Amino acid sequence: MQRYSGFALLKNAFSHHENWQRQWRNPTPRPVYDVLIVGGGLHGLATAYYLAKEHGIRNVAVLEKGHLGGGNACRNTTIVRSNYLWDESAQLYEHAMKLWEGLSLDLNYNVMFSQRGCYHLCHTLQDLRDNQRLVSANRLNGIDNELLDARQVEQEIPFLNLHNARYPVLGASVQRRAGNARHDAVAWGFARAADALGVDLIQNTEVTGFRKQDGAVIGVETRNGFIGAKRVGMVVAGNSGHLAGLAGFKLPLESHPLQALVSEPLKPVIDTVIMSNAVHGYISQSDKGDLVIGAGIDTWVGYGQRGSYPVIEHTLQAIVEMFPVLSRVRMNRQWGGIVDTTPDACPIIGSTPLKNLFINCGWGTGGFKATPGSGNVFAATLARGEPHPLAKPFALERFHSGALIDEHGAAAVAH
Repeated sequence: MQRYSGFALLKNAFSHHENWQRQWRNPTPRPVYDVLIVGGGLHGLATAYYLAKEHGIRNVAVLEKGHLGGGNACRNTTIVRSNYLWDESAQLYEHAMKLWEGLSLDLNYNVMFSQRGCYHLCHTLQDLRDNQRLVSANRLNGIDNELLDARQVEQEIPFLNLHNARYPVLGASVQRRAGNARHDAVAWGFARAADALGVDLIQNTEVTGFRKQDGAVIGVETRNGFIGAKRVGMVVAGNSGHLAGLAGFKLPLESHPLQALVSEPLKPVIDTVIMSNAVHGYISQSDKGDLVIGAGIDTWVGYGQRGSYPVIEHTLQAIVEMFPVLSRVRMNRQWGGIVDTTPDACPIIGSTPLKNLFINCGWGTGGFKATPGSGNVFAATLARGEPHPLAKPFALERFHSGALIDEHGAAAVAH
């Protein structure tokens, strides 16, 4: 793999940047792999990378029905944080946060991770109590979080409408290590690094079924033929229920459209991430100057990637209430992703009713921020055939045992 550096940039400038190495190959699938990963999004690519890097398993293929990073990877609001309430979630997301903090160096690719902080606004006394509990729980887990009063919030976010809103701001909790990253750079960085370690990235290859023998999965049927595998990992986000149906079992999932939108570029006005459960909206500003605005999930289930006008209208009302100064800013584009939500707003990581078939799904709105942590623990699960210690609480079996992890509150505005 050609290393990126300031020297390499200068050297290639003399050839008008026409001699850069291709970022990854376009290989012909092998008949059999040690591990097949279905889904070429962020979590699938991260899993492949960590399988090759940390476990030495390089006879790996990632199968993607479209192009790499073309699903939810390019349809999110790129927020990274680890301030979740329950121990199980907090430890998993903090594991991801620590990987984020060294990810650009690890991948030799700038993922543009910017630790600009994330504020959760408190509009009621109950909000204050909930966030005080969250801050205390985070600190017990060694995770940074702090509670601010209204005066401190006003000093740190000067454009925020604290006093004249329908829901006045009484305070906020803030995780200062939180922030944003560039979604496509994360996908390309993991893809490039995985390819350099020998992983086959196979695009435009949709999985249409699973081939079984004596109750065990031995490979997948695709539109381009059968591909064998010793183990198969399914990482397909909102399409998890559909593929589980092809394999012959059901998942406790619902798939909902989740909408977001961006504005025309502005000069810097918001240097952090601001979220509000009460008015149901969140906002940050990209490095290009666009305001990136997130909405809640559409209440109905579906696989549409367009969303609906009522949700957008409600979200913009919330943003204008928080920031009246933005009332005349024009929106450039809007989109929807497909999120897979579980009853307890937590992911499913581990084995399935079929031997050799493993699943990583149910991230809902927490998928982007979990990317390196999810890939890391799922790679360990696939390599060993048993769950990584951080993945154990998120087994599918918890919906039978009742050992749920209710993260609806800390999962923020989209749940």
